[in-house]
Amino acid sequence: MAKNFVSNSSESIRMFKSDLLEPLSKVKYYVPLLIYVPLIFFLIWKSLFDIKIPVLEFFGWLAFGLFIWTITEYVLHRWIFHFYPSADWAKRIHFIFHGVHHDYPNDANRLVMPPSASIPLALGFWFLFDWLLPDTKVYAFFIGFIGGYLFYDMVHYALHHANFKSGLWKKLKHHHMLHHYQDASKGFGVSWMFWDGVFRSGFEKKSEIK
Repeated sequence: MAKNFVSNSSESIRMFKSDLLEPLSKVKYYVPLLIYVPLIFFLIWKSLFDIKIPVLEFFGWLAFGLFIWTITEYVLHRWIFHFYPSADWAKRIHFIFHGVHHDYPNDANRLVMPPSASIPLALGFWFLFDWLLPDTKVYAFFIGFIGGYLFYDMVHYALHHANFKSGLWKKLKHHHMLHHYQDASKGFGVSWMFWDGVFRSGFEKKSEIK
């Protein structure tokens, strides 16, 4: 990602001239919960009470969905959100999707994915997994996948606004702040640091935020 500047203010810059599009680029942190928690409850009902998947099988597919989310989070962040194009129109798209967050990391209205982006992505993943997975297994699988996404969104918000004193959360926050303020070409795991270790894209233990 090309380096521009990093604002330390909590300002929320305007991205669109259109009064219709501009509100769609902002979202409060709790909005994804209002959208996807009811979906998760529906999928639980569908899996356990309508289709009646055996409980152990249900949790197995759920865990598999969560695992696939962790890979998806890393791939999207590293190779999609941090792909910096050369064409001007593509640079504009890049800025809208992720560049603005790196320039204004303290903007509380652009820390979780707005429904205008997350809903189309969720539908795309749903149809992909429904095509790939055995019949009816997508319901339990998608609980883990979309649950992982919600965890990612809430963790991302917390990493920017909560003051963790110790433990894993402090390490996770330090990891993400290094990504923002030291080297954006490393530290792509947000809610999980595991894949940064696998792909050797993490930070040295002695790294500090400068």
